[in-house]
Amino acid sequence: MFNLERLRALHAVAETGSVAAAARALHVTPSGISQQLNKLEREVGVPLLAPQGRGVRLTEAGWVLARRTGEVLSVLAQAEAEIASLQSEVTGRLRVGALVSPSRTVLPRAIAEIKQNHPRLEITFHEGESEELLPALIRRDLDIVVVDSWSTAPVELPDEISFIPVHDDVAVVALPASHPLADNKIVALRDLSDQAWATWTPGTDFHAFTVRMLRAQGFDPRIEYEVAEFPAQVEFVAQGLAVALIPRLARVVPPEAVRMLDTIPPLGRSIYLAWRTDSDRPAVRAAIEALRRQFDALDGQPLNP
Repeated sequence: MFNLERLRALHAVAETGSVAAAARALHVTPSGISQQLNKLEREVGVPLLAPQGRGVRLTEAGWVLARRTGEVLSVLAQAEAEIASLQSEVTGRLRVGALVSPSRTVLPRAIAEIKQNHPRLEITFHEGESEELLPALIRRDLDIVVVDSWSTAPVELPDEISFIPVHDDVAVVALPASHPLADNKIVALRDLSDQAWATWTPGTDFHAFTVRMLRAQGFDPRIEYEVAEFPAQVEFVAQGLAVALIPRLARVVPPEAVRMLDTIPPLGRSIYLAWRTDSDRPAVRAAIEALRRQFDALDGQPLNP
C-alpha cells in the first residue's frame, strides 16, 4: 500500500513544477520532499522522476501516479466535507485569500461576521493577486478566494473550481485637479500618452494590467512611481507628479487636488468568489454567504467621488 504523504509529495511536484516549490507548498524542506520521493520510488519499483537541467521532471509512470493521487485527494476532501456537514456547529479551520481592493473593506467585515456567527471557527487570511490565489486554492493552501477577471483579460478558472460572480467593478483614471482634462466627465486613455504614471510594482497583476491596457491605446506608459497601495498612488497624483488607474472597489477617497474620471475605453472587471468543488463544507458555505452579503452591501454605498 502506498504511503499517502509520499503521494502528496509527488502530486505537489506535479502541481508546482519543482521540488523546491513543492516543499514550499507543503511547508517542508526540499530534502524532506526528496526523501519522500525516493522512498515512493522504491515502493513503486519504477522511476518516477528524471533529471532535467538543474531540476527534475516526472516520468510517464510519475504522471500516472500523480494524476491518480489527485483523484484520491479529491475523494478525501469530499469525505471531509461530508463529515463536516454532519456537525451542527461550524468549526475547524477556514483559510481565506483575497485581492487588495476588497481586502480594505469587504473582507474585514465578512470575516468579523463569520467569527460572530461561528466563534469556534478558526480563520486565517492571505492578501494576494489572482495569479497566486488560484494556484494556492488548487493546492489546498486556501479554502476560498476572491479573485478578479478584467474584461480585457478574462481569467481562466480550472474545471475543479466552483465560482460565483459577486461584484462588477471599474477602474477610473486619477488626474491632478490642475490637469487640462480634469474637468471632463470622461477621458480617453490615448490622450494621456505623455503623462508620468503611478502604479504597482513590476510582477504584480495590476502593473501588468496597466501596461497592457495602455499599450493597447498605442503607447508605452512612462511609469515613474511604483507604489504598492492605491491610496499612496493617489497621493502622488495629488502632488501633480503622475496619473494613475484606480479601481472603484479600492474605495479610495481622493483629496481635493485629485479628480477621478471614467475612461475610454471603459475598464471593467468582475469579482468572483472561488472554491474547490470538492470542498463544499459548512465553513466554506458560511464564508460564501457572508462574503455575498458584504459585496451586496456595496451597492448601497457611494462610489468614489
